[in-house]
Order: sequence, then C-alpha cells, then structure tokens
Amino acid sequence: MKKCLKVVVKGRVQGVGFRWFIQQQANQMGLSGKVKNLSNGDVEIEVQGDAALVADFLHAAQKGPAFSKVREIVVEEIPGEEKYNTFEIDG
Repeated sequence: MKKCLKVVVKGRVQGVGFRWFIQQQANQMGLSGKVKNLSNGDVEIEVQGDAALVADFLHAAQKGPAFSKVREIVVEEIPGEEKYNTFEIDG
C-alpha cells in the first residue's frame, strides 16, 4: 500500500546536514519526494512510497544525522496520486 505524507521537522535541523541525510535515507529505501528548509528554521519533507518503508523513514528522520536535534515531527497525510519520481533537495 502506498502512502504520501507531508512532514515538518522541528528542532536543530538546519545547517547540520539534515536535508542530505533525509535524501540519502529516502534513496536507500526507494522512496520519492522532496525536502526543503523553511524560513522559520524547520525542515519540510514530502515523502511517498510503500507504507511500511515510509514508517521506517519517519523513524530515521526522528533520529536525524549526528549533529541534529529533532524536537518534534508533525505528520500530515496527503491524499491523491503520486507526484514524485525521485527524492530531491529543494532549494
């Protein structure tokens, strides 16, 4: 079963390699979507793929790379068809 989520990650997640880490995790899991920094210091992720892999991806995002400190993750399901073929860093 496919799942598409919008995820906002709060904490120390900019300037610590977080977007690169997220892209690597998604590519290793065969997921697609995008990740970008927000002006308020958060990081926004759109991710789509197999529901079980997306759940594993969220677990990895909660940990983040070594110098990050994830304080909170807000997850919202996005209804509709798939709109990504790859996983990209946006901006």
